[in-house]
Amino acid sequence: MSTKIKITEFNDYQEKASVTDTFEKTSSILDPGVLEKILGVAGEAGEVADKFKKIIRDKNGKVSNEDKEQIAKELGDVLWYLAGIARYLDIPFNQIAEQNIEKLYSRMKRGKLAGDGDNR
Repeated sequence: MSTKIKITEFNDYQEKASVTDTFEKTSSILDPGVLEKILGVAGEAGEVADKFKKIIRDKNGKVSNEDKEQIAKELGDVLWYLAGIARYLDIPFNQIAEQNIEKLYSRMKRGKLAGDGDNR
């Protein structure tokens, strides 16, 4: 029997972040707001990767406090876009966090953290 892992702060973040959304939420998956969020995740994740690329290329892999601050800002942008996608789909952000942790703990318990595929 698995233990339900309760996460309570993500919905609060999702609600507060939605105030800064410049698009009106509609019921269509083709809504410009949700499409903008999907593209935003890709763009911001690319910025995170680019920060790490430059640390590897230019700093021999040494991460400074300034690097950490910049990466944290980019990760925050990724989080904002993810919260927005979930909101447009009417999925509580807590639910996403809880399901993900439960999936990961299950994989860990079964020795399946490494490997390929969603259903391992």
